[in-house]
Amino acid sequence: MKKDKKIYWSATIIISLIMLFSIYKMYTPLYEHLGFPSYFRTELLVAKILGLTVLVVPQFSLRIKEWAYAGFGIVLISASVAHFNSGDAIANVFEPYIWLAILVISNIYLH
Repeated sequence: MKKDKKIYWSATIIISLIMLFSIYKMYTPLYEHLGFPSYFRTELLVAKILGLTVLVVPQFSLRIKEWAYAGFGIVLISASVAHFNSGDAIANVFEPYIWLAILVISNIYLH
């Protein structure tokens, strides 16, 4: 396997695991303080599952994968804003940007 493919799949797997973990945590009391209504959490759940499917399955076109990357980018930036507005610690506010950087690496090495 080429070096570029290894970097791409490593970054994509990390993003996939982070999104799966966030899906799991979305319905725990830890997310209650963010103030998301239940229907919005369900929308995020469905969108993340669809986005993960698009990122992991190689048969999807690059155009559709780009939409998934854009969606996850918006989710990660919004997560940072939500943590900031709920008064979380500064580490929780900046953590999504670490995952955003890994998402960007995955996107760069996709091409």
